[in-house]
Amino acid sequence: MVIGLVAGAIAGSAANAFARDEPWVTWVSSNVANPVGQVFLRLLFLTVVPLVFASLTLGVAGFGNLRQLGRVGVKTISYFLVSTALSTAVGLTLVNLVAPGGGIDVATREELLATYQTEVGGVQSSGTAFGIGTFVNMIPRNPIQAAASGDMLAVIVFSLIFGVALTQVPSKRTQTMLDLLGTLGDVVMKIIEFAMRLAPYGVFGLIFVVTSKFGWHILGQLGWYVLVVLLGLTFHASVTLSLLVRVFGHMNPLSFWKSARAALITAFSTSSSNATLPTALSVAERQLGVPANIAGFVLPLGATMNMNATALYEGVTVLFLAQVFGVDLGVGQQLVVLLLSVLGAVGAA
Repeated sequence: MVIGLVAGAIAGSAANAFARDEPWVTWVSSNVANPVGQVFLRLLFLTVVPLVFASLTLGVAGFGNLRQLGRVGVKTISYFLVSTALSTAVGLTLVNLVAPGGGIDVATREELLATYQTEVGGVQSSGTAFGIGTFVNMIPRNPIQAAASGDMLAVIVFSLIFGVALTQVPSKRTQTMLDLLGTLGDVVMKIIEFAMRLAPYGVFGLIFVVTSKFGWHILGQLGWYVLVVLLGLTFHASVTLSLLVRVFGHMNPLSFWKSARAALITAFSTSSSNATLPTALSVAERQLGVPANIAGFVLPLGATMNMNATALYEGVTVLFLAQVFGVDLGVGQQLVVLLLSVLGAVGAA
């Protein structure tokens, strides 16, 4: 994927510098590069709704009987929400301070708006003012319609309600549904694997289209965007999570990170929470002394529901794009972005 990114940037920048107005550049962008990139994106987008529904429903249903969870369940969910919200807040703070999308010149911005006017207009027309109606509209009248229209907040809320309802039905009657959802999640992950095989070519096509039209300087803004994400992730891991370990775990952060290094290495190597889960369970029980029943309850749930980095990335991306297109998001709207990032990160492992 990195090779595709670099190659697309070089090829597109060269085309912009030496043959920007040549018909063949437009033809290659319209008939080769862009279609390949769009196929890659569509393969990813088509998995979002089923993945979120299956993962989130299974995560909630995994609690079992909610009335028997007591303090452990409440503390677990509270920590997930707080840590994910903190990570998103870190990202939003940095993107407001650095403003990675604010350095685009007026001419480039106008050209971007002209190129993506349809997409921008659709997003703007679908937006609503922040208020009590926002929370009312979280509950969909028709979950199928919400999924078809891409209303992810409504899909997430429906998944939460569906998962809670499953916990209230006798387990003998819900096992088939849980198995079906588990299979659905596995199938969706296979589709994502197929999409990732196309990733180098898709990324090449997408970057070529942008750089051949707008030139290499657009990459400078993307570089600032990537830097903000990396700074946010570094700060959250080294400062925010260390404070949470000290305050709630009553443990020296350095000792914690040293004990957890096997899980950290696995996570860095696989880039998957689910792939890291077996190592994380072993570390929690053997190195950190967490009771097996607690580790077995919290960590599998956290592998799906506690996506700090994903939420940070999503929040930064929304504000970056708003800055690029000159859209000023107020405090209330940024709070909605924070909420959506926290909820939308669930199930993204």
